[in-house]
Amino acid sequence: MVEVPGDRRYTDQHEWAKEEDGKITVGITDYAQDQLGDVVFVGLPEPGSQVEAGVPLGEVESTKSVSDIFSPVGGTVLEKNGDVEQHPEVINQDPYGRGWLVRIEPAGGDSLDGLMAADDYRKLMSEE
Repeated sequence: MVEVPGDRRYTDQHEWAKEEDGKITVGITDYAQDQLGDVVFVGLPEPGSQVEAGVPLGEVESTKSVSDIFSPVGGTVLEKNGDVEQHPEVINQDPYGRGWLVRIEPAGGDSLDGLMAADDYRKLMSEE
């Protein structure tokens, strides 16, 4: 059973976003890591990089394919998870915890309001 925590929002490209103290933590969903298979490489932007909502901010490579990681919000990258760059398999093991990818300071007014709630994301997955 694919996990879809209710405490975050989701994109139709299978990223998750969680707001904590005005910062947005981003990762790929359990469904995405399951579809990708064994993750072998993650490329993430450096802190200070500007990202745009809906535009690729990095990539994840698996034994099956290479996929872009799309930013759910626009803003500035505050932190990247160097652990997943060194140990990409963490994304398969814990996509909602230790497998987070970046933390973003959202640009003025950017929020998670336009993203899907967990129930909407579950519906999207059932249609794919």
